[in-house]
Amino acid sequence: MYMVYWTIVEQDRCTPHERLFETTEMVEAMQYMEALRKRQREGEGVRFITMSSEHPDLVGHPGVDVTGPDYNWKKRRR
Repeated sequence: MYMVYWTIVEQDRCTPHERLFETTEMVEAMQYMEALRKRQREGEGVRFITMSSEHPDLVGHPGVDVTGPDYNWKKRRR
């Protein structure tokens, strides 16, 4: 899934917004972001346009996990 975030700045007020796109809609999410950037270039108070993704079928938990005592990873150098 993809979430597009942006903020509308009007005078001294910032209003955050978001829009959800399904995993199969990456192109649509990118097009939506470009439409927001076009509005920004035309002088509208659209700021902080960004996208975040999270796959619904992840096998593990996001982030760092705890390793056990048998974990022995080494960086190999040539």
